[in-house]
Amino acid sequence: MTTKKAVLLTGKAKRVSTTDDPELLWVEYLDQATALNGKRKEAIAGKGKLNLQISALLFAELKAAGIPTHFVSAPDDDSMIVKRAQMLPLEVVLRNYASGHFETKFHVEHMRPFTPAIHEYYFKSDALDDPFINNDQILALGITDADTLATVRHLTDRVNELLTARFAGIGITLVDFKLEFGTLADGSLVLADELSPDNFRLVDKDTGASLDKDVFRKHEGDLQPVYAEVLRRLQASK
Repeated sequence: MTTKKAVLLTGKAKRVSTTDDPELLWVEYLDQATALNGKRKEAIAGKGKLNLQISALLFAELKAAGIPTHFVSAPDDDSMIVKRAQMLPLEVVLRNYASGHFETKFHVEHMRPFTPAIHEYYFKSDALDDPFINNDQILALGITDADTLATVRHLTDRVNELLTARFAGIGITLVDFKLEFGTLADGSLVLADELSPDNFRLVDKDTGASLDKDVFRKHEGDLQPVYAEVLRRLQASK
């Protein structure tokens, strides 16, 4: 049985600790929501447990579908054991529809569909406010190589295909999402971080209501029941 050891780092919504296995990490999901790149922060009871359960469920399903991930198991209600990965300093964003900052930046109509979906990359740096970065800049700065970037794009498209169908089956439109990737000790690339309404934009197909962190960003109501509804639908359709 894996045992949690020392805290390695604490982020905006998760705490990462070492374990008795040097290749495994213990990730705790916190009852905290942030917006504006961490500038706005609030405690929300039960959020960590909900995000953990949603993430664990989706990681397991993607893993079963052939997507390489860092997920190992969920030992309790708000923790996940994952393989230690060297994270790429990139946020990988895929947009199926216009929403959020893309909508305002380019003055396009809300929920305009994109075929093919739009891929975007952002350099992970709180100090620089996670700036947009293109493929040439990624390669020029040595963030990763062309083959790895091509694999990231392929896996992102495959994740989009799987999750779009999964959410459509429970009456939810997957508008856009953010993924993160890392490399294991053997050099293999894996999907990492989390898979939750914190990094997905989800809309109810019937009502158009947000089922993600936009509820918090836009002060539209309580976040906990929204996340609970996403989990309820996912679990009911397993």
